[in-house]
Amino acid sequence: MPPTSRGITRRSLMAGGAGLGLAVALNSPVRAGIRSTGSRPTPLTDVFQLGVASGEPDSRGVVLWTRLAMDPVSPDGLGGMPNRQVPVHWQVAKDERFKKIVRRGVESARPEEAHSVHVELDGLDSGAEYFYRFKVENELSPAGRTLTAPAPGTRKRDLHLSFTSCADYQKGWFTPYRRMAEDHPDLIAFLGDYIYEYGDYKYPVRDQAGGECFDLAGYRLRHAQHKADLDLQMAHAIAPWTVVFDDHDVDNAWAGDVPEQIDPPFPARRAAAFQAFWENMPMRRSQRPKGPEMSLYHTLRWGSLANMHMLDTRQYRDLYACTGKSGTVGDDCTDRFDQNRTILGADQEAWLSGRLRDSRAVWDLLGQQVFFMQMDWTNGPAHGYSNEGWDGYVAGRNRVTAAIADNGRNGVVLTGDVHAHWAGEVKRDYADPESPSVAVELVSTSVTSEGDGVDAAANTQALLAENPHVKFFNGRRGYVRTVLSEREMKVDFRSLGYVSEPYAPAYTSGSFVIEPGNPTLNPA
Repeated sequence: MPPTSRGITRRSLMAGGAGLGLAVALNSPVRAGIRSTGSRPTPLTDVFQLGVASGEPDSRGVVLWTRLAMDPVSPDGLGGMPNRQVPVHWQVAKDERFKKIVRRGVESARPEEAHSVHVELDGLDSGAEYFYRFKVENELSPAGRTLTAPAPGTRKRDLHLSFTSCADYQKGWFTPYRRMAEDHPDLIAFLGDYIYEYGDYKYPVRDQAGGECFDLAGYRLRHAQHKADLDLQMAHAIAPWTVVFDDHDVDNAWAGDVPEQIDPPFPARRAAAFQAFWENMPMRRSQRPKGPEMSLYHTLRWGSLANMHMLDTRQYRDLYACTGKSGTVGDDCTDRFDQNRTILGADQEAWLSGRLRDSRAVWDLLGQQVFFMQMDWTNGPAHGYSNEGWDGYVAGRNRVTAAIADNGRNGVVLTGDVHAHWAGEVKRDYADPESPSVAVELVSTSVTSEGDGVDAAANTQALLAENPHVKFFNGRRGYVRTVLSEREMKVDFRSLGYVSEPYAPAYTSGSFVIEPGNPTLNPA
């Protein structure tokens, strides 16, 4: 049955439930860990400073997450926690006051996993709203709200989906997360660059702890500082998430086994980044990394209304066309048309093709990291294409486009990476102005990357004129809000005027409607 309410109150975010008489404020102070004395165990205090989260819902369950930390910015990345296992009690309830508890249990938060906890639930009601919380000793966590997906075959339940990408702590305040939480979505998709691995900037908006991330301690510390942000905690506590990484979650512009920086050795660095990513996300056990490898791509099903295919465009891609480095290439770069080049890898391509062939959902969403449509970024008669996006892997894009079209899917590509809102139509043949549209691409701007941004750049109109299949641009920070139903997909591009100061209001910079069977953007 559908959820009984669409909201979780600020009270229940600020306290883990009045029923036990214990309130844990989200803004509790950061404290250093209290060291053990003699044989007595280390006292624990303020352990829920990183909040709570849920993710990867299916029709019978969801993953619940928390990570214990008494000092989120502890240089060793371990959050000031003692070197011992900590029992973490958890509860799931039908109501936000936890009067109707339906599940409970205990998990061990272990130091080798940075005291993170992943509770993988099954046997819940389909299409239902739940509330959850954790307890350690006498401390209660903030409460979170989550949802299970509707049962297979269900098409009548709308999906309120929001998505965004690219959160650079030093570049601004995470207010877009707060505004996204205020919309009370059913599901949030994060499309890469949850953290930035860089060291200190010369003129940061906010000071970052630690230098450039090279090892496990560094990545754990960076994730912990992000998770301690109250705006991000609100977004995690309001709805389940599904996530994929991009380059800055590891190393700028890495491609397959090739890093941008050759020192330190990349396999060890990638393994550390993947381990910290899994520890800090509400992900399933099947996604847990094995050294420098991580099984990331998967399909999340929202009844029979929508399939969300979350893709990995980093781990299996061929090296950048023509130059071997990410950048802009011209018409003389014929390497990008090589039929053997792939951004997904052969196995993931085959998997995606099979999912599109077998899909019976109204909508098939492709959640992924880099620009999918063809895009000429150079004004004037010359052409310039990004070899980091799908323009550097044209044959691979053609195969995915064909799989959408030939299987008659209502395909919508959801994209991050480029730090601006874009929207356009995916074509079979971009050289033919009469070529029909096959799918729609919606590109979210960043949370903070590139700072405050602008509504329109000096060359925006020229870019749109030279790329007629691209219909919309806005260069502020923000997120994309959508509502999917059997009849249509409503799209609002939500923008904020600034992130250099906190609490900016959000406004709708563009609105569109997409109809099944008509892969075009219609102004709302």
